Amino acid sequence: MGRYVIRRLLQMIPVFIGTTFLIFVMVYAVGDPVNAMFGDRAPDPSTAAQLRAEFNLDKPVWQQYLLYMGKIFTGDFGNAFNGQPVTELMSTAFPITLRLTLIAIAFEIVIGIVLGVVTGLRRGRPVDTTVLMLTLVVISVPTFVTGTLAQFVFGVKWGWIRPAVSPAAPAGELLLPGLVLALVSLAYVTRLTRTSIAENARADYVRTAVAKGLPRSRVTVRHLLRNSLIPVVTFLGTDVGNLMAGALVTERIFNIQGVGFQLWQGIVRQNSPTVVGFVTILVIVFLLANLLVDLLYAVLDPRIRYV
Repeated sequence: MGRYVIRRLLQMIPVFIGTTFLIFVMVYAVGDPVNAMFGDRAPDPSTAAQLRAEFNLDKPVWQQYLLYMGKIFTGDFGNAFNGQPVTELMSTAFPITLRLTLIAIAFEIVIGIVLGVVTGLRRGRPVDTTVLMLTLVVISVPTFVTGTLAQFVFGVKWGWIRPAVSPAAPAGELLLPGLVLALVSLAYVTRLTRTSIAENARADYVRTAVAKGLPRSRVTVRHLLRNSLIPVVTFLGTDVGNLMAGALVTERIFNIQGVGFQLWQGIVRQNSPTVVGFVTILVIVFLLANLLVDLLYAVLDPRIRYV
């Protein structure tokens, strides 16, 4: 196991370098950040040259990338164009988005897996058809429509929640945004669990366990569900990074000042250090989540061994 983890960590290095380089090139190749700082007013040529030298924008892109990565490994993500360190923005934004993501993951695991097990064990029955139709509707409706509708109904019309989340973003205020963020992924988790449960329910080991006289609940939880969760865990692992990055729409709707909010501000203002810094952390989160998923395979299925 130890050698496998080390090998996977080493494999992450070229993936991390390649991904961050592509992101860096795409961000810094679009528009002129210095001109974006001044808006409609044209900057003074000497001032623009000074700013480009300060942010290394006067150097080739590959050299800018090397200088940037050298600073990252020392914990320096640079400064936004307003002079504020990017790490300060991260220290306030990432905890909020992490809470939102954990709430969304909790909804996916609890509701998605429970619905998947129920429909998988009752395949073809009315409850199965109803849940399948509902998940199809959820997948078809864009998140910004669901979020706006939920904000209006629960926050404006009925007054059950605050329409806009406070800057501190306590967990209680993030419940509805977390559910909105999780809805599409929750639908996929439900359908994945249902399919896996329905397939494994006909397997020989399940019939053997039932023939031995084991309680149906124990067969479902200890044998059927455990083996059926592998594709679900794979999806959840990749979905962690997707939720953190995809929170942009949800955070904009509910005025949550997390990672999505900072990315939106960085993109609109062409604040390249902010965008690249936040996306770099998201790449690391995505890679580590995939490693954790691979390690969970051995926990769910004892036949899997890593060497």
